[in-house]
Amino acid sequence: MIDQEELPILNQQRVTINANQSRGDMMKIGFIGTGVMGTGMIANLLKAGNQVQVYNRTKAHAQKVLDLGAKWYDTPALAMQNCEVVMSIVGYPKDVEQIYFGEDGLLSGAVPGQYLIDMTTSRPALDKKIVAAAPAGVHILDAPVSGGDLGAKTAR
Repeated sequence: MIDQEELPILNQQRVTINANQSRGDMMKIGFIGTGVMGTGMIANLLKAGNQVQVYNRTKAHAQKVLDLGAKWYDTPALAMQNCEVVMSIVGYPKDVEQIYFGEDGLLSGAVPGQYLIDMTTSRPALDKKIVAAAPAGVHILDAPVSGGDLGAKTAR
């Protein structure tokens, strides 16, 4: 029997962010998490000509993407300012909870029209909690990824 807690909670929409888009379509993207996966993804977003605003718990761990041109912000809420899309990929569900609900977290800075895309492998119950707390007009997407660091580095 399928547990109702595990069923999808939102209308599904296809949202495409092409890391290889032309410079004329440059976006300003907030990105939370500069670990192995995040670093590869950010590098590809920058390579495509996008502006990327980053936050990570430890600034030193973000140095590689900062050297590539990403801009550092001291909190998730600051990193998401003026961004249509904010992506996150952090270690564990407790980390997702912290970046969304913590002091100066994503939900404190979210504005209508923004897309908050979490790529961390997490829990459906946490996704529901985030959706329930999000301001009206903010789009929440749970989008766990696979492919490991090689997939992140090669944009596959």
